[in-house]
Amino acid sequence: MIEVKNISKSFGTHLVLDDVSAVFEQGKVNLIIGASGQGKSVLAKCIVGLHEVDEGEILYDGKDFVTMNEEERREIRKEIGMLFQGSALFDSMTVEENVKFPLSMFSNMSKKEMTERVNFCLKRVNLEDKNHLFPAECSGGMQKRIAIARAIAMKPKYLFCDEPNSGLDPQTSILIDNLIREITHEYDITTIVITHDMNSVIEIGENINFIYNGKNWWTGTNKTITNTDNKEVNEFVYASEFMKEIKANLSK
Repeated sequence: MIEVKNISKSFGTHLVLDDVSAVFEQGKVNLIIGASGQGKSVLAKCIVGLHEVDEGEILYDGKDFVTMNEEERREIRKEIGMLFQGSALFDSMTVEENVKFPLSMFSNMSKKEMTERVNFCLKRVNLEDKNHLFPAECSGGMQKRIAIARAIAMKPKYLFCDEPNSGLDPQTSILIDNLIREITHEYDITTIVITHDMNSVIEIGENINFIYNGKNWWTGTNKTITNTDNKEVNEFVYASEFMKEIKANLSK
């Protein structure tokens, strides 16, 4: 579990996060949603230490990341898997080399053990026998699955996903959503997903935090978000014609 307590963050005179508190539950897909510029990406970057908070606590299973020294933070980071918006694969490395990268950097595994772990992770994302390919030879959906395999290579306790469906067609987006949910439940990971994708919100949002004007404006689930009376949440959820149609059908 990850818990943030009363964190604030400013850049110069611009207050981006204002006394934000939230609980990200273990074994669940936790979403951070909100319009652009509301603070959700800054919140995620604060949680992993890419930005230092001005005030507040960030607790990883009860341990305050804010007050840790660099060595203690390094140990926490070994337990974090990251799935970046653009996959962030190394173009000059094969699929196998990309997935193996964190293992070679942070583990004490032998070459044989690393290869076995890579093969296991690739099998888990349905990319068996793709070890020899380069990212340019893979589709966007395959690249996201490779990135997921790399993210789980170190058996993380915490998984951060930044817009995992960005640039993907709807069918592939559903596949990636399902994979994130399956891995979260299977390995009991604390997963945090930043997303604009309302399909993801509805399908996998087990614990949703809506960020508005730098505050955690609303917390709920995919079961409650479509009938909340929160004005700002409603405006966000029903901004698209697709969601407006769903709302019209629900009201019939």
